[in-house]
Amino acid sequence: MAEDIFDVVNERDEVIGRAPRKEVHAKGLMHRAVHVLVFNGKGEIFLQKRSLKKDREPGKWDSSAAGHVDSGETYDACAVRELQEEIGWTSSTPLERLFKLPASKQTDQEHVWIYRCHGEGPFTLQPEELDDGRWFDVKAVEDWVRRNPDDFAPAFLAIWSKLRSG
Repeated sequence: MAEDIFDVVNERDEVIGRAPRKEVHAKGLMHRAVHVLVFNGKGEIFLQKRSLKKDREPGKWDSSAAGHVDSGETYDACAVRELQEEIGWTSSTPLERLFKLPASKQTDQEHVWIYRCHGEGPFTLQPEELDDGRWFDVKAVEDWVRRNPDDFAPAFLAIWSKLRSG
């Protein structure tokens, strides 16, 4: 299987080159990613537990779906693709762009667009990507993040903090 190729970007999120995934991560180059937060009719959020096979943040709880933007791909197209690839689901309505986080150590040098959508599932979890996925009450996630932040991927903690602070 061919290695993923990412656009390498600068601090203004402008493309300055392309490189394979392994090189981007090894050199700490800035690149792009998306995170999608799926909420159901009860106001619960669906979180995924990253596979222990992942090279970044294995076994950590994370956004409903998340992933790297491929070279030449838009953030919006990537968000739709990641929902399908990771949880086997397509939203019947357009995804809502919430906010963007700049590349930082906490985001693993990724410029990240965060999206929200509403859905009930059913979801089909991709076992290469996820070890688990469940609905959680938002208040329970707030308490969990406060008690055990190490259970979560660092980028999710940054996203959750910004989401909850408005």
